[in-house]
Amino acid sequence: MREVAEAERPRERFARAGPAALSARELVAIVLRTGTRGQGALALADRLLAAFGDLAGLARADLSELRRVPGVGPAKAIELKAALELGCRLAQSSLGARAQVRTPADAAQILMPEMGVLEQEEVRTLALDTRNRVIGAAMVYRGSLNAASMRMAEVFKDAIRLNAASVIVAHNHPSGDPSPSAEDIKVTRQLVSAARLLEIDLLDHLVIGQNRYTSLKERGLGFE
Repeated sequence: MREVAEAERPRERFARAGPAALSARELVAIVLRTGTRGQGALALADRLLAAFGDLAGLARADLSELRRVPGVGPAKAIELKAALELGCRLAQSSLGARAQVRTPADAAQILMPEMGVLEQEEVRTLALDTRNRVIGAAMVYRGSLNAASMRMAEVFKDAIRLNAASVIVAHNHPSGDPSPSAEDIKVTRQLVSAARLLEIDLLDHLVIGQNRYTSLKERGLGFE
């Protein structure tokens, strides 16, 4: 990082001002540690962010895609993916503390860091106790949401096993747009009916996008 004054180098700024003061490019540069001949770590970080759009794009990229960026070899690609995975796991760590879900935003905050960057559609559930504390989380289905192929027994299997009082169902839109489709609403109606038969309270069905979500319960879609 010789091209940057010592006081303004990312590592020095990190030590002096703390991580919150650094931009995404500076944090990526710290993970990269070094650049390549004729290109410093900050320039390489800029190239990566330009190639994939933002941090969410970096998180979605696999190792082979990262290595296509000039200057990113196997070691740098693995280090980047490891750092991003740690961030996702930290965001999910509140589950171990029996996080309490009071609003759709609470549930989205638990689910969005990981689900918002998935490249394939998944259905996940949060099982809650009588005080709306998370007692379990499960991935129950992978693939495009389809009312004809969804097995309601699988969706509620984890909640039944944990004797949950209620459940929140969520699925992601890999496009990043959480606007619910007609199929999403159709599936929600099936979920509501199945939950009623199982005597489990379906609190919500969330559609997760990139840094955004939609609560079908709040919008009255499928919960009529």
